[in-house]
Amino acid sequence: METRTIVTLLSPARTVFGVGSWDAFLQDVMEVGLKRLFVVGFPALEKTLPPGLAALSDQGIAVRINTAIAKEPKTSDLERVLADARDFHADGVVGIGGGSVLDVAKVVAALLDGHQTFAEIIGNGLLRRRGTYLACIPTTAGTGSEMSPNALLTDGDGKKVAAISPFLVPDAVYVDPVLTVSVPPATTAATGIDALAHCMEAYTNIHAHAAVDLYALEGIRLVGTHLKAACDDGTDLVARTGLALGSMYGGMCLGPVNTAAAHALAYPLSEFHGIPHGLSVALVLPAVMRYNIPWAVERYARVAVALGAASDRPALQTALEGSRLLSRLIADCGLPTSLAAAGVPKADLGRLAPAAWKVQRLLANNPRPMQLEDIDAVYRDACWGPDIR
Repeated sequence: METRTIVTLLSPARTVFGVGSWDAFLQDVMEVGLKRLFVVGFPALEKTLPPGLAALSDQGIAVRINTAIAKEPKTSDLERVLADARDFHADGVVGIGGGSVLDVAKVVAALLDGHQTFAEIIGNGLLRRRGTYLACIPTTAGTGSEMSPNALLTDGDGKKVAAISPFLVPDAVYVDPVLTVSVPPATTAATGIDALAHCMEAYTNIHAHAAVDLYALEGIRLVGTHLKAACDDGTDLVARTGLALGSMYGGMCLGPVNTAAAHALAYPLSEFHGIPHGLSVALVLPAVMRYNIPWAVERYARVAVALGAASDRPALQTALEGSRLLSRLIADCGLPTSLAAAGVPKADLGRLAPAAWKVQRLLANNPRPMQLEDIDAVYRDACWGPDIR
């Protein structure tokens, strides 16, 4: 697989990783010079955060916390949160939560001054500027949104829409594995597979690049090594730290390379069946991998080795073993391994492929071209799931 000669790597100006990063955020935000900090969070935010936000008021920083984002956000949710931030006259925004929360926080900071609407920035490179300080603090290890220039929301028709811009990369990021300890096993599993998919799809798609491969392969290894342990014992900080780092690496892959067919095929499962994004990715990722292997055998063999496969066999055999290991990992983490097991009826398969076909911005990245009938075949493969014995 050839690589591009030019790649653009976008990163936050400040990235703090590791246990104790939350304290670093509190110290840093006091030094930024903000007066009115708007926090985008999730409903249980104040119960799960370590202490500290209240102390900001002692430093003359007014804080308003909005916890309206309880699930994958719609554009209407964004508008309500944005109106609240404007009413507060915020001069800084911090997102604390999963990918949905972080995506909303990124867009709120970008649109706070009213120079554009969200509809005007949907697409790549259409956001003209961001004048508001933005920090992101993930509390799940999955989307890597804190490191990427992407923000995804659901429009009024139930379709995923994306804004992509360098101005959506935060000024500062704080990844503290302690904040992920309370995440339930099912959510840990689903978001972890999403992180794994970011790395896998970045490493195997047609825009794969040596400057990104390093992060992608190590991200695969980290998630493959630590995901089950984190699901089994959420307080295992070694596992949580490895998983958080793998997720962060996945986020670093999204800007320069992005995802491919697995994410394109996942979107209709969320749209039509309300399946959370991470789980929808887990349901199709092994089938997409099996479809792609003949066109990127060497790359998928290296993915397999990163997942724990032996490296002393022919590349095709190794790659296929990687597919089995992936399915085994998904099952061992307690997730369903087929569309049927997730409640998607066989009769509904016919409308999934046309919906996924519309996500050409991601399908165009796939190492093996996909026509409508190919997408349908992959969904049907995913419907019954693999033999993982």
